[in-house]
Amino acid sequence: MMAPPRNARKPAAPKPRLAKVFAAVNIGSFRISAMIMGETETGDLVVLGSGHRASSGVKRGYVVDMQGATYAIRDAVERAEKAAQTEVQSVWIACAGAGLQSQVTTVEIEIGGRRIEEEDVEQLLLEAQGMIQPDGRTVLHAQPAHYTLDGAHGIANPRGLHAERLGVDIHVMLADGAPVRNLMETVQNAHLDVEAVVAAPLASGFACLRAEERELGVALVEIGSDVTNVSVFAGNMLLGLRAIPMGSGDVTDAVASAFGIRRFQAERLKCVSGSAIASPSDHREMIPVHGPGEQAGSATDGPMARGADDRNRIPRAELISVITGAQSRLTDEIGKALKSMGFFGARGGQVVLTGGGAELAGLDEFTQSALGCPVRVGRAPALAGLPEAHATPGFAGLAGLCLYAAEDPVDIRAIGATYTSTARVGSGIGRMFSLQQWLRAAREYF
Repeated sequence: MMAPPRNARKPAAPKPRLAKVFAAVNIGSFRISAMIMGETETGDLVVLGSGHRASSGVKRGYVVDMQGATYAIRDAVERAEKAAQTEVQSVWIACAGAGLQSQVTTVEIEIGGRRIEEEDVEQLLLEAQGMIQPDGRTVLHAQPAHYTLDGAHGIANPRGLHAERLGVDIHVMLADGAPVRNLMETVQNAHLDVEAVVAAPLASGFACLRAEERELGVALVEIGSDVTNVSVFAGNMLLGLRAIPMGSGDVTDAVASAFGIRRFQAERLKCVSGSAIASPSDHREMIPVHGPGEQAGSATDGPMARGADDRNRIPRAELISVITGAQSRLTDEIGKALKSMGFFGARGGQVVLTGGGAELAGLDEFTQSALGCPVRVGRAPALAGLPEAHATPGFAGLAGLCLYAAEDPVDIRAIGATYTSTARVGSGIGRMFSLQQWLRAAREYF
């Protein structure tokens, strides 16, 4: 038998078979991004494709032009489909605005000392359905957090145990109905079904927060273009959140206004040469306002920058001064939001910055100095197939949305007569925790 040639290629390893495929769309004011993820038969997650484009029709987390937003969503999804070489019919979407509100509902039923059966758990969750009081608002999530048995807390699985009373704490996320309906209809107009609407802080938390941080207490600050969401987690639960109608776009606008230049030029200056930390060499460094291929002072590329030299260059120190001034105003609002939720001083802790605005150089150091607490930048976790360009804070929410879709935590509104399993109750953000921990967290952070 003839031996194979030395340079003969080995046969390629077979690609793992996919058990599930799901897609997510993050609809922001600066960009709209889409990701298609697969779950293999062995439970591994792999990014099949992703894409993004400039946003349209979205302002401060709200749809303001449905036609423009629909086109942008369809374009972003098609880019992801092309990269993944597959088409999707439905998507998970994130909601960053719409007046998000987090609350906890506690429900108990009598057991009478007998053994707890599957039907008892079903009855408890059905009772919990009736206890949700949205007050005219839309319920995005209603997830079991943990069970209680006669004062024993943090019960992961009550089946087979005996108790006089069986209880459960339900984490409920509310939003204003009209903005959510606008968001869903915009996606549906792009010929896509909506699997679920997920609160953006929950999705970003899946990507950026470690389990120990969620347990001990952590603040997640997601800086978008027009909206900054500040949320506090403790005892493995989202305890409170605030939305600030400011973001990285306000920093860009400050640069454009200060130098009298066009917004796209200000955005490029901020991203390429900007920083939240000044250095002694900034005064000696002159940076061009116009980019490659642009002609300074032309009708299409805008006028000469205010205070620029004859080559349309400005001192980097002046750019840094404008950026830090605008960033200080945003950081002040973040500090007020954290203080209103009791997350400050000795009762504070780790702050995690994410979102596109967290990509500004030196922002973690700047924020740590301003807030007086440890700060780090949160990024998407390492996922097979995730492009390097999308492994950044600006795409963390999108990756977290896919991770949330893969986890698909139980929602009690789906519990009915055909309910058969609660094996996944309390997974993900709502992982089991003790009532003492939750009460301690509530005392500390409210």
